[in-house]
Amino acid sequence: MGEFIFRGKPVHYEVYGEYGKPLLLLNGIMMSTKSWEPFVRSFSEKNVLILVDFLDQGQSGRMEESYAQDIQAELVAELLERLWYSQVSIMGISYGGEVALQFALKYPERVERLILANTASRTSDWLREIGHAWNAVASSGDGRAYYLTTIPVIYSTKFYEERLDWMKNREKTLVPYFSNPEVLASLVRLTDSAEAYNVQARLGEITCPTLIISADADVLTPLTEQEILRAGIRGSKHAVIRESGHASMYEQPLLFASLVLGFVNAADTEFLI
Repeated sequence: MGEFIFRGKPVHYEVYGEYGKPLLLLNGIMMSTKSWEPFVRSFSEKNVLILVDFLDQGQSGRMEESYAQDIQAELVAELLERLWYSQVSIMGISYGGEVALQFALKYPERVERLILANTASRTSDWLREIGHAWNAVASSGDGRAYYLTTIPVIYSTKFYEERLDWMKNREKTLVPYFSNPEVLASLVRLTDSAEAYNVQARLGEITCPTLIISADADVLTPLTEQEILRAGIRGSKHAVIRESGHASMYEQPLLFASLVLGFVNAADTEFLI
């Protein structure tokens, strides 16, 4: 575990493993480094695994004012400078994938391979309105209402019904967390930071090998958004996880881990057959 100061705020990060290619995982909007605990062993066995909490996330510092999402990409750049990595593979999920795209566009030489899970190239008008609804509920200060508005739709109906006990345990953990006014304020700022996000016109500038991971029951970033990524990023590969929602890492953890590790560690990304 480590910490550094970025624009006056502490940033929490964790590094696991000693050998292999460095792999940086970037969190979704309501996640933190703790969200990756079930994956640490697998992801660090043959790789150096790097985790980080964005500003307003987890154990990193909280902002007081609003900001644009690209500040998180600059945080990633500073982290890699601190760790002396000139190039890494990056896997970003949802909000983290958006940050990963912005980082890859600004610092292309620093990204070996890019994995975008449940990620869009823009905040659509539809998704923007969903964010407004989340923030309206957050302003009420009701942690349970925020949980019910944001979390169930992250999962597929199938998973929710089959793993109801697991979901209820998540609710017991997250409702008290969401009931903290500082946490809700942070989530509002994080949501607002993606309000104007749109790199769709620049997707052709991505030059590193790229894998897009979609989920067929994802209602937040539906398959149509991943098709935009696939069409825009030349040579990108596209894998669709069946019967899974936006939280594909939790719904299909073995498949998710296999896709990420396979793409990062394959000796070649193009095969002459």
